[in-house]
Amino acid sequence: MPWRSVVDNVTYGLELQHRSSKERLEIANKYIKLVGIQGFEKHYPHQISGGMKQRVAIARALASDPEFLLMDEPFAAVDAQTRLILEDELLRIWEQTHKTVLFVTHSIEEAIILSDSIALMTKQPGHIKEVFKVDLPRPRTIEVQGSPKFAQLRQLIWDQLKEEFSEVLLETRNTQ
Repeated sequence: MPWRSVVDNVTYGLELQHRSSKERLEIANKYIKLVGIQGFEKHYPHQISGGMKQRVAIARALASDPEFLLMDEPFAAVDAQTRLILEDELLRIWEQTHKTVLFVTHSIEEAIILSDSIALMTKQPGHIKEVFKVDLPRPRTIEVQGSPKFAQLRQLIWDQLKEEFSEVLLETRNTQ
């Protein structure tokens, strides 16, 4: 929310839960530190980078202690380098919180790096076409992309996606 400072954005859900101001501030500081944006508590969204805005959103979500997080293309609007950093940060945060995260992405590589399992969706109406188990060791870093297991899983998912794309193209050509 652009009219609220970083700390006020992080405490928003806690306000809705009617937590005391002292408790809100303690919880907010914990998650601000966890996501690495301490020192920016009084800044407003227009004063921080896109990556930092994503960190604020993660801190806000975690502060209200949800059972799971839904992250729908959260890194789509940031540059490639920031995306890699945020993926690494999300993995670090997951290592500390072990929250279940439902992460929506169009990036095969991002899905493999961040996931324990990947559900591949079909075209409209969407349903789960296949679920892939990600059997890569944790903690994960970007270096895992060089492993044969990573390459094999990436190719397997890509082959299924190509099959899905081919069906869409065939249907499009048949309706023209």
